[in-house]
Amino acid sequence: MIRKATLLAALSAALLAPLVAAAPGAAATKTSASPASAAARQSLTVSITSITPDVPKNVTDVIKITGTVRNGTGAPMSGLQVRLRYDAQKVTDRAAMAAYLSDQNNQTLPFNVSTRNSFMDIPPLAAGASQRWEITATPVQLGLREFGVYRIAVDVAQFRVPVTAERTMLTYAPVTPQRPPRNKLAVALPVIDQPHRAADDNLFVDDKLSQSLAGKGRLADLLQIAQSAPASVTWVFDPALLDDLNAMTKGYKVKTKDGDQAKPASTAAGQWLTGMRTALASSPVAALPYADPDVAALAHQGFDTQTKRAIELGGQSARALLSRNAKTNVNWPAAGVLDADALDLLAVSGVNRVLLNSTNLPPQQPVTTTPDAAATLDSVSGPVTALVADAELSKLFEPAAGTSVVLSTQRFIAETAVISSEAGQLLPRSLVVAPSRRWSPNPTLVTALIKTAGRLPWLQLAPLESLKPGKASVPRAGLTYTDQDRKEELSRKYLAPVADAWSKAQLTSLITAEKTQSRFDAAVLRLTSSAWRNSTRAGRAATKLVSAAVDAQTNKIQITGSGPDRPRTLAGSNGVVPISVKNSLSTPVELYIEVRSNNPELLLVNWRKELPIGGGQIGTVQVPMSAAPDTSGDATVTVELRTADGQVYGKPQRLTIRTTGYTGIALVIVGAALTVMLAAVVTRLLRRRSQRRLARAKTRESESV
Repeated sequence: MIRKATLLAALSAALLAPLVAAAPGAAATKTSASPASAAARQSLTVSITSITPDVPKNVTDVIKITGTVRNGTGAPMSGLQVRLRYDAQKVTDRAAMAAYLSDQNNQTLPFNVSTRNSFMDIPPLAAGASQRWEITATPVQLGLREFGVYRIAVDVAQFRVPVTAERTMLTYAPVTPQRPPRNKLAVALPVIDQPHRAADDNLFVDDKLSQSLAGKGRLADLLQIAQSAPASVTWVFDPALLDDLNAMTKGYKVKTKDGDQAKPASTAAGQWLTGMRTALASSPVAALPYADPDVAALAHQGFDTQTKRAIELGGQSARALLSRNAKTNVNWPAAGVLDADALDLLAVSGVNRVLLNSTNLPPQQPVTTTPDAAATLDSVSGPVTALVADAELSKLFEPAAGTSVVLSTQRFIAETAVISSEAGQLLPRSLVVAPSRRWSPNPTLVTALIKTAGRLPWLQLAPLESLKPGKASVPRAGLTYTDQDRKEELSRKYLAPVADAWSKAQLTSLITAEKTQSRFDAAVLRLTSSAWRNSTRAGRAATKLVSAAVDAQTNKIQITGSGPDRPRTLAGSNGVVPISVKNSLSTPVELYIEVRSNNPELLLVNWRKELPIGGGQIGTVQVPMSAAPDTSGDATVTVELRTADGQVYGKPQRLTIRTTGYTGIALVIVGAALTVMLAAVVTRLLRRRSQRRLARAKTRESESV
């Protein structure tokens, strides 16, 4: 009956079209009379604002669809009607569904047009005016007979000629004896930012975090999602972001063109951290390596120790500031892609699970169904579980601006329903949703999708770590890492000064008595962040700040009294020269001092000795030196401070040593002269003593008389 009515409507539209074109005042409604008419039609819009229930389960369920029509043509329009179009044949695969939803041609809309309650006449619509509409239908009216996903659309017709339409999907899920497999769905939500500090102090390079915490800011949105998300959702954090927020709670400064601008302690940052701790108290939390380093670039540029240190530091920060149960065995690499070198570097650092983009680990053979998300990769440290995110499902969590929450929800329901009913798929599979790592979420949309996923009978929300390769897994082709992927890494040129800053920073800890980790580890790791892939200028600016801070720390230990204008004198051919080192740090250090001659033809010295120095003290050593025989003049020596393993600390210094050139005969003559002088002095003293005795004797004789 519906099909006959549809054919009659189409025939009527064809017969009426010439009359409509010739009618007075109908210029704005012509179908093809002029370009202006076409533009006018394109400006008439229809939108769907609700579909209830979103998943009808009984043949008699009343499906109510509501929305609005807006006349943006600039001229009044009449003869409008909103209609429900449908297809009683279910879609067979996800590709067919995607093709239908992306098609903008009105000629490919579902053929069937309902003539019962599934239409609504719109009164004459003034220019710029909108009109709400409501249409209803039942599964039996639409010819739905079995579980599946069906094409529907709401179109606006003028005098029965389609003008514009909104496409969507309708999932029908009647209760049946044989239910579809219940697939596991893991939702991984990233909380990843870019570093906002350089060195580990309270100086920020920008104030973007304070903006992100306020109102509809990105971090505020993420907190809103966390406060309503179920405990099965896995949260992936960059611990450096937590560190930056924690630094803001104590008062901070922001670097500007005019100098450093003081900011008060941020209450918002403290509230955000507290809110996240509370919201995620029972949720799985994964901590990325500190500052989200570009692991692929580190692997390719020889940064072999930094990744492990980033994982250690990331775990410490996340457990201290967010969740004591934060785990570091899961890694989500930049862009969701890595190669075998990066995988090995992660594996030897304790990672046994990676979250990847679907292009990075495709199926070995082309498949027409949705593959299981879990697979196994081989690394130098053994098997690593790879979890491949579903591209289409992940995109639904961060659609283009202005995308309808209702239509995104309907698409999500349809996608997962088609997956559960794909031909030949009898075993439950695992699926992963992972939006882009630095996304800006819509809290209303994300919350709606997660809530919907939790109540669909063919889905089971599960933590990311619960997914493991099983019988449903399909063979994968191995890691696919393209030349373009390699080009997007942090370059060797960018990382060279970072490597230099890292090496110098490590020395500052090697000379301490406690041999603790470098206080600059976090600062240098921020320079390796994958965030700088698209902002190398900002990364280089931060590198200069960190390098300056490391140099300032290194220079707190100095060889004193050095320089060519301050010569030291070596009296004779053999002797010692004192050399002092000042420790301006508050902690004791243990280093070695090494001295070697730059002019061995004038001066011989090759000396090394350990030199412990207390905090705020000066250490002095007596360096033995030998001048060449029968020579005199100025020679230079190089003085170096070294760590226990022989690495040079700070800049080597040159000292000028002035030799007097005394030979052995000259020393004998000088010695003899000194002996004669000493004998004369002794004789004079004895003579004076004798004279005093005689004077005292004469005095006694005169007194007795």
